[in-house]
Amino acid sequence: MTAERSTADILDAAVQVREAARSSTSGIGTILAALSEVVEYDHASLARWDPLRRRHTTLAGSYPDDATAYIETRLHHDPVFRVLRSPARGGLWLGDVPRHLLAASPGFQEVLSPLGIEGGVAQCLFATDGRYVGMLNVSTRRPRNGPDPARAAITLLTEALAAAVDHRPGLPPEEDTAFGPEADTQRPDARRPGGLSPREFQVLAELTAGRTNREIAERLYITPRTVGTHIEHILAKLALPNRAAAAARAAAWGIAPTR
Repeated sequence: MTAERSTADILDAAVQVREAARSSTSGIGTILAALSEVVEYDHASLARWDPLRRRHTTLAGSYPDDATAYIETRLHHDPVFRVLRSPARGGLWLGDVPRHLLAASPGFQEVLSPLGIEGGVAQCLFATDGRYVGMLNVSTRRPRNGPDPARAAITLLTEALAAAVDHRPGLPPEEDTAFGPEADTQRPDARRPGGLSPREFQVLAELTAGRTNREIAERLYITPRTVGTHIEHILAKLALPNRAAAAARAAAWGIAPTR
């Protein structure tokens, strides 16, 4: 893609990305390739969030191994991620990140800067039910200045990208289980007290620390409203009157929140 491409060209390219994302036969690599016609990049990746392992898994990408490892295992602890993860905001373009935040970001200082990255966007992806399902990372060695129609195009594509990344789209948050070899061990069954789902079990553990719904939501990358729904289910399944009783029951069972 050249710098002289028109807004119409970029929007046409965005339509192709959306169609690739919606297609049941298109792979994630195909989606990223189509995205290069929307925003020219040197590196890009689409990663899925695993809520039980609390890490990302790269589905397709072109970053070097050390950068991919950072995205998968450390990015969600980066101070920039706290700004990114709100469902209300769109993508965060590198040129818009405050300098003090870049200075405090290991991701920029240790990973992107050595690659010569000067532009790009990171976009958290959320399912329609509020679950955080993954993220898009796009990086370029050329800064993007002035009005840029690619910004609007990326924002418009986020719903389709989230659906493509989500491994179980359309299921309620409480049915969000692990994927991969450990999936069978994460399903709700007799090994989880009261028949709690994996997500409900996580929320119950967070209650033992006395956290608010908002604090739990930030740790689990879901919305406070979803946390409230999980707590209602927990109280009903365990026949408990309130969250304090639930926290006490969890403590008695030796349940504690993860890091």
